[in-house]
Amino acid sequence: MFQLGKTIVSEDILEKDFVCNLSACKGACCVDGDAGAPLSLEETKILEEIYPKVKPFLRKEGIAAIEAQGTWTKGTDGDLETPLIDNKDCAYVIFDGKTALCGIEQAYNQGVIDWKKPVSCHLYPIRVKDFTEFAAVNYDKWDICDNACSLGKELEVPVYKFVKEALIRRFGEDWYLELEKVAEELKNN
Repeated sequence: MFQLGKTIVSEDILEKDFVCNLSACKGACCVDGDAGAPLSLEETKILEEIYPKVKPFLRKEGIAAIEAQGTWTKGTDGDLETPLIDNKDCAYVIFDGKTALCGIEQAYNQGVIDWKKPVSCHLYPIRVKDFTEFAAVNYDKWDICDNACSLGKELEVPVYKFVKEALIRRFGEDWYLELEKVAEELKNN
């Protein structure tokens, strides 16, 4: 672990390799697990605002879940998160064949909205936990992503490079440039 500004960062994001391999996992991170995607308070407001534009991209099951639970929910631990369909799939999940995709991102890709998706989804496999004085930036190892780890290793892409756009979105370009310096120093030692 090392400190970077107001973050405590796990060295795993520099040392581990990762490249999503949708052809292997079929987007399992969007349909497995026991909680929705983590959201910030600001993101809950965005979801409320964009839902009418995103709704046409969603499955009927997702629409039913959102209209029953809201565009976001509070999890059992009190954290803000996306609603789930039958405590499984994210309500915003759509499918291309058997591959899970994000309906929000689909609306973004088609130019209907200008918000890509929750930053926690964009950052995955990095998870950020905010505390009063700092944020913890950690690599989340999940066995459903073993193929992504293998592909990352094959392509020699460390986690922090794979999620560069999302890290800049979350922490800013200056923070990311400092992260790159730390990664270079670690590589040279």
